[in-house]
Amino acid sequence: MTIKAQLIEAEEKALLLFNTIEARGLITAGKSEKQLNTEIFNLAKELYGIEKYWHKRIVRTGPNTLHPYNENPPDLIIREDDILFIDFGPVFEDWEADFGRTYVIGNDPLKHKLKNDIESAWQETKDWFGKQEQLTGAQLYHYTVELARQYGWTFGGEIAGHIIGQFPHERLVPGTQDLYVHPDNHQDMFTTDKNGQPREWILEIHFIDAEKQIGGFFEQLLT
Repeated sequence: MTIKAQLIEAEEKALLLFNTIEARGLITAGKSEKQLNTEIFNLAKELYGIEKYWHKRIVRTGPNTLHPYNENPPDLIIREDDILFIDFGPVFEDWEADFGRTYVIGNDPLKHKLKNDIESAWQETKDWFGKQEQLTGAQLYHYTVELARQYGWTFGGEIAGHIIGQFPHERLVPGTQDLYVHPDNHQDMFTTDKNGQPREWILEIHFIDAEKQIGGFFEQLLT
């Protein structure tokens, strides 16, 4: 099986995990982010025996949805009419998936618009990326920032994606951002990896409204 096929299979399992989260009604008001995080961890272990993740597991709700990945905001309680997102990086038999989705509890139209906009923007960016033959990480990052503005939001992420692969994948060289969709990555994303293989990339879209204290997140395999 090819590298791409392995990654697609891992992502399909991650999608099933996220669908099961919804099917079992785990996303409800009244529980803490930490509690939901633990419940998802236990569900992943039940479904697939997963205990290994290649990055920290994230559940963020309310104002915590404004924070980018690297921050560690305090644990919040999920409330009625809340917005939250989940970002998990499960490792399936040494193949990484990185999957993020936004959920809205209740009928707040602005929060539902945000959820729908990030999904549309993710697909729009993927379609645009597919038409490129040469593109730096910085160019893709700035594209997503401008797209957020067009949709009426602010881009909330320090990056807009990263490489993905067999665990552990290529590691960031200190002082460079070449393996991230980052404003300082001026390398062509279509260059091969250290083994001469095409790099596979994750695209992550994080839109926020700082005034309304809400954010949304959508992430999956780009290539």
